[in-house]
Amino acid sequence: MKTYNPGKKIKELRTRKGLSQEELAEQAQLSLRTIQRIENDETEARGDTLKRLATALSVDTEFLTETSDELIESMPDDSRRFLATINLSALSFIIFPLLGIALPLALWLSNRKTLKGIDKPCKRIINFQISWCLSFVVFVVLLLNSEMFHLPHFVLNLGMAEWILLSIPLFYGANIMYIIFNSILVYNTRKIFYQPAVPFLR
Repeated sequence: MKTYNPGKKIKELRTRKGLSQEELAEQAQLSLRTIQRIENDETEARGDTLKRLATALSVDTEFLTETSDELIESMPDDSRRFLATINLSALSFIIFPLLGIALPLALWLSNRKTLKGIDKPCKRIINFQISWCLSFVVFVVLLLNSEMFHLPHFVLNLGMAEWILLSIPLFYGANIMYIIFNSILVYNTRKIFYQPAVPFLR
């Protein structure tokens, strides 16, 4: 079972743009046979071929390779249940921020070979938690070193201590809302949404 189907997306995008297979092959500087094989799911577009097709179709490579909603719907029940579990496991950040990374990472690594179609969604969850944790640390460090970075001492009549106390529930609240929102998406067999996030795991 594939975790994505770029051939189907490429065909849909080509049709939407009103291009024939010959025209797409010319614009992407690929052979017609290559386009036919990709669209017929005889081979997968990878590396430079994928980049050329993405450029010709005016999309990024991530769009062509990301998991579709239909695919999540067709995931085996055990994979969907695991996706819900790993999503909720990120709530462990409430106890200690790094747990929100460590626990999902450990669950993913211990199950990635036995469960189908979980790699991309799990990477999205982990990438978001890493990005959230780094953002939180950077924000607190900036506040604690406001004089060094020439930040104003008082904004909206709030001092550094008040800003730190205010930022903690804001950061934590945003992360909790993301997890709850994505838990609902998983329950409804929809693609999870964790953005913005730096793609540490690709």
